This record gives sequence, C-alpha cells and structure tokens, in this order.
Amino acid sequence: MFQATRRRLAIWYTAVTAVLLLLFASGVYLYVRTTLIERIDDTLNHVVEIVERCLTTSGCASTLIFEPINTDADKFRINVEASFGNNTDTGEDDHIDLEWFSPTGKLLWSTLSEPLNIPIRVNRTGETVRVVKAESENSKFKISNSPLLLRQVTQRVEVKRQVLGYLRVSHPWFEVTKPSRQLIFDLALGIGLMVLSVGASGWFLSGKAMEPVGESYQRLKQFTADASHELRSPITLIQTNVQVALADLDLAETETTTSLQYRQQLKVVERLTQRLGKLVNDLLFLARQDSGISKDTFSPCPLDALLIEVVEEQQLLIPEKEIALSLDLVDSPISETSPELLENWFTLVGNWDQLVRLFTNLIANALHYTPAGGRVKVELARIEGINRVSGLRNTNAQLQVKVSDTGVGIPAEALPRLFDRFYRVDPARTHRTGNTATASATGSGLGLAIAQAIVEHHHGHIQVESAQGIGTTFTITLPITLEY
Repeated sequence: MFQATRRRLAIWYTAVTAVLLLLFASGVYLYVRTTLIERIDDTLNHVVEIVERCLTTSGCASTLIFEPINTDADKFRINVEASFGNNTDTGEDDHIDLEWFSPTGKLLWSTLSEPLNIPIRVNRTGETVRVVKAESENSKFKISNSPLLLRQVTQRVEVKRQVLGYLRVSHPWFEVTKPSRQLIFDLALGIGLMVLSVGASGWFLSGKAMEPVGESYQRLKQFTADASHELRSPITLIQTNVQVALADLDLAETETTTSLQYRQQLKVVERLTQRLGKLVNDLLFLARQDSGISKDTFSPCPLDALLIEVVEEQQLLIPEKEIALSLDLVDSPISETSPELLENWFTLVGNWDQLVRLFTNLIANALHYTPAGGRVKVELARIEGINRVSGLRNTNAQLQVKVSDTGVGIPAEALPRLFDRFYRVDPARTHRTGNTATASATGSGLGLAIAQAIVEHHHGHIQVESAQGIGTTFTITLPITLEY
C-alpha cells in the first residue's frame, strides 16, 4: 500500500513538472522562432530600402540607371544591363537573392541560377513560399523531392507614380528551420534529462514524505494487535469465570434467594460479555480491513455448498417462528456441455470464513425482521459475461446471490445510510407477530458494514431494495475470478 502511494506521488510530481517544462520549452521555442523570422524580415526590408535609395543617390554601389522612353521625358525605364549587368551570382547558400520584374511581371534579371516561377505578390511584411524545383528530362518535367523554402519581400518600384517594375528579395528559410530544429533537439534533451532527474528526486522525496505515515501505520498496526490481545483476554476471563460460577450454582443442593439473585446477575454479565466480545471482534475485523493488515488467503470456494451449510444452521435457530427459509440454485443452461465448467458452476475464488460471515449476517437479519408465517428466500445464480460484439463468453462471469424476505421493510430515507457503521434504522424498531409487538433485539449496527467490507474485499458489490410492509432484497454480486 505504501509503495503504491509512494509511486503515485512520484508519478504525479514528475508529470506536473514535465507539463510545466513542456509549457516553458514551447514558450522559448516560439519566442526564438519569432525572433529569427523578424530578424530575416528586417534584413529583407533593409535591402529593399537600400535599393530604393539608389533611385536618387548616385553614390550607391547598385545604382539603378534610368533612361527616357523614346522622346517622352516624363516616362522612364530602367536599363537592366547597365544597372545589373556587372553583378555575378554568389555560391553561398545563405546569401540574399534579388529579382527584377518588368511592370507587366516579366522576369528581367535575377541573381538566382534558376527562375522561381512564382507569381508576384506585393508584400512588405514578408511571406514564406515553397518552391518546387523542376528539371527537364526528355521534354517532360520531373519534380524534385526536395522543395526549396524561401522568405520573400516584394516591393513595387515607382517614379512619379510610374511603375518601373517590381523588386523581390529572397532569403533561404533554413536560416530559421536549422536553428529551430537544433533548439527543439536541445530542449527535448534538456527536458528528458530534467524529467528523469525530477522522477528520481520525486521518488526520493515521496519516500521521505511517507516515512512518518509509515511510522504511524506501524504504530496503528501494533496498536490493533495489542488491542486485539488486551481486549479479548479480559473478556475471555470474565466469561470463563461467569460460566464457572454458574456451574457451581447448578451443583449446589439448595437454592436460596441469594443464589437465585447471583444466578440472574451472572447471566446478565455473561450476556453483556458475549455482546462486548462480538462487538470487539467486529471492530477489529473492520480495522484490519481498513488498514490492509488482514492477509486472508483466497482459494476456490463452492458457493452452493457454503449457502447450504449456512441455511441449515439458520433453520435450526427458527423452529418456533414458523418462517419458511428456502435456497434456490439456478441450474446451468442446457446448452452448456463442458464437464469441468458444470462441476465448478458455482465456484469462485474467495475466503470461505468471510463469505460464511457475510451470508450468515444477511440471512440472520432477514429472519429477524420477518414475522411468523413469513418467508425468506435465498437464490444463487451464475451470470455469464457475454461479449456484445462477438456474442462469445468471456472471463467476466459472476455469481449473484439474492436474499429476499417478506419482513417489515426499510424506510426509503434510511437506505443511503444503511451500510454506515453503528447506524441503525430505528433503535425502537419493532416487528409484529400476530397481534403482539416484540421489540427487536439491540444490535451494534456493524452487521451490514461488515457485510459491505467483505463484499468489497472480494471485489464485488452489494445492493438493497426495500419497501415498508412488503419486504427487503439484498443482491450480492461477486466475480468468480479476482482481478488485481
């Protein structure tokens, strides 16, 4: 139990830290990527500004040379050969490329080795384009498998409202993707190492945090064991001495008034010690179930044989009440032909003693709150787990036991708290036999709580349906094979 809790704490600590690190890394990545894109866009816009200044500055190294069109002095054109003829292509991969287009969009000059064949879109804010390279092969185009990504800025060049052409500046996109990929690798490696470190430290710290809890648990375990011994021993001694005293009184030849009084007082003490002993055993059982101290062994239990024994024992206790107690075993279907399965049709994996206590409590309650002439019925059936898609049987078969009575019933408002410890529907609750009202025997209010604890210990569930004046039905469903 403590190892599982420690493991859950370490996992939660590691998971929360991993999520926070992922959020932080995502923020860093987005910030760096945005910064790189902005830097490239600023560079491209700066190149455009330099070229634009060259329109009026004769000292620019890349001066654009204008010449009038025919005899019209108000219209100009750029002499491409004179302006760009001396430029040569560079072999560097990260250089900035320029393209000059005519006012009609025709490519006139470019520093690129191959035209991009991308339509012109005036954009000063920058855009990323994907260029699919094509190569000629037997008059057919074969598309390359490695597209080229570029960051581009396109500017319209005008003089006195006359469009002279379009200037497009391109920069390789790998200036963003390459450092971005390296950053992703570095962040992933850092986060991985950090998560491993956090997991190790979380495991260590959760162990430190669980140490005081473990010490408290050990003290509780020791207290439970000591209380079991310290409470049982005096109760056993009291009960033994009372029985010896009663036996001595039975052997006395004369019974005086004093001896009769002693006898009555000792019988009262005996009943109280028996009730106290039962209460102590119930409390210790629940304490062990809650703390996980109980290490009951589970083995195959034929539930039909178990119920037969319990019903026979209860029938010996109710001859004077004239209550019909019956056990109904629902047979297997005729279609079932497996001999091994038929032999173990009502067998489950569980603890025999706990199951006997469970059904003894439920049947005894049913008999107690059923008036004379009533009926208590116990029904055992096997519920097969059928796959809804294939229609075939699977391993989720269960055994269902119903304990029904025709007793006084339980109020609807009491059903939600019926399995609470020390909760009793009504301490003065009575049931009637004929015209005589007989007070119900006082109980500790732990019977149904113990029944629920046993059912949950066997990974099953218990339900109750009741109507006042009609009766009550407890339905217990237990898996045939426990799954941990």
